[in-house]
Amino acid sequence: MSAENQGFNTRAVHAGQAFEPRTGAVVPPVHFSSTYAQDGIGGLRDGYEYGRGTNPTRDALQEQLAALEGGTHAYSFSSGLAAEDSLIRALARPGDHIVLGNDAYGGTYRLISRVLGDWGIGNTPVDMADLDAVRKAVATNKTRFVWVETPSNPLMKITDIEALAAVAHDAGALLVVDNTFASPYLQNPLALGADVVVHSTTKYIGGHSDVVGGAVVVNDAELAEKIGFVQFAVGAVSGPMDAFLTTRGLKTLGVRMDRHSDNGQAVAEWLLERPEVEAVLYPGLPSHPGHELAKKQMKKFGGMVSVQFKGGEAAARTVAENTSVFTLAESLGGIESLMNYPSEMTHASVKGTELAVPVNLIRLSCGIEDVEDLIADLERAFTFLK
Repeated sequence: MSAENQGFNTRAVHAGQAFEPRTGAVVPPVHFSSTYAQDGIGGLRDGYEYGRGTNPTRDALQEQLAALEGGTHAYSFSSGLAAEDSLIRALARPGDHIVLGNDAYGGTYRLISRVLGDWGIGNTPVDMADLDAVRKAVATNKTRFVWVETPSNPLMKITDIEALAAVAHDAGALLVVDNTFASPYLQNPLALGADVVVHSTTKYIGGHSDVVGGAVVVNDAELAEKIGFVQFAVGAVSGPMDAFLTTRGLKTLGVRMDRHSDNGQAVAEWLLERPEVEAVLYPGLPSHPGHELAKKQMKKFGGMVSVQFKGGEAAARTVAENTSVFTLAESLGGIESLMNYPSEMTHASVKGTELAVPVNLIRLSCGIEDVEDLIADLERAFTFLK
């Protein structure tokens, strides 16, 4: 059976993971070598020359990532922001513009506005659900990328990928989708018309809060060649141990995402009934404005839930600081449940801008623990509000 005809979990386990031929080791070895012996000058063995350019463990991960996102090429980086930086510098030039969501991840906005802005890259934040606003922003500037997160971080907005791809392509721009929250298991943007998919593989793909990484996936050879050149020339690559840990996590992505999604749905439904809560932001709820669209372009709704409190900032901080199963920490997507107060943590860099996160909001990354324990933990934290 060809790989493209295999199911997701089969590809996750086997893509890029052929057994080691000399010993038959089922798990391929981790290659730590920084350089490779040559059979005479220029006589490379399978193209391996130097670790920054190629490494068998990283190559295996990249094959795995491409197979799961439905792309032809994938590139693994030392972090999600390194992946985004390399992508932009590979495909954009000074004077180009990026139209991005007005609730983008704070680190992405910081990179685009404060780092690449000095390189001459402009940006316009817009509401990605308002296609007319996107069209206007794209037409007003020399737009190279339309950049969207769906679901978005942390407001959980859902964007129509197919519709946005049409807007971008009509203007000669590329659509980049940050697929970190959904993961390749729940959503495949390339199949919906996106040109590029980016990930923080630190999150659901790695899945165990023990490795930092990023990825770029495309299905266009010309784009791939440019991205691959920057990956090699700049060198922000994932190391062999990081690549191995990411591969190991990726093999169980489907199983984990089913549990994350089930727990997220149950927690969201519980929160919806609480009198202390002003709003629950979770696309699996029928009351969510993007619920029907999420049903169309996602397999399930994921493990990320954001909640706003009637008691304002004080209530949000109180709950965030009084859980024990949910750990107060940056990041998301690990097997353990995490609690985040974005205004002062992940999104502190956008305070005072139109991307600022409401101060009464906390973000929950629901892990794979028993959901009864997650709800009991939140219930105990809510007692501090009285």
